Amino acid sequence: GIEILRVREIIGVMDVTYVPGTPDFVRGVINLRGKIIPVIDLKYKFGLGEAEITEKSCIIVVDVNSNGRVIQTGLLVDSVSEVLDVGDEDIEETPSFGDGVRVDFILGMAKVGDRVKILLDVDKVLSTAEILQVASLRNEVEQDCVA
Repeated sequence: GIEILRVREIIGVMDVTYVPGTPDFVRGVINLRGKIIPVIDLKYKFGLGEAEITEKSCIIVVDVNSNGRVIQTGLLVDSVSEVLDVGDEDIEETPSFGDGVRVDFILGMAKVGDRVKILLDVDKVLSTAEILQVASLRNEVEQDCVA
């Protein structure tokens, strides 16, 4: 789950232009109404293999904060199933999974009926170095488009 206030829009999968030399989890970039947006394969980023594009696949365009800058990034996901209103009383802290297991990108665990939804902190899904890499990629592609 992602905070709705961080979501700019949800779009269908469009042509993604691969950019050589990018990390494996970066699918490439899209041109969204004249703005270059890097696209991250969220499934691949979490070590779950490359996302297979289906009719339900979509790109969630989110605002990622990095060092005081807001960078719009597309997150390629398998599907978006619902928008939920989750109250603070239904969110628990992330449990510890032991040393060596990174969970800093998880805001918390939401109890929704008898299910648990993992709430992501989009600012921490990518490390600071990765965010800077993605921002640099976007800037390079934008400059190439102008030249």
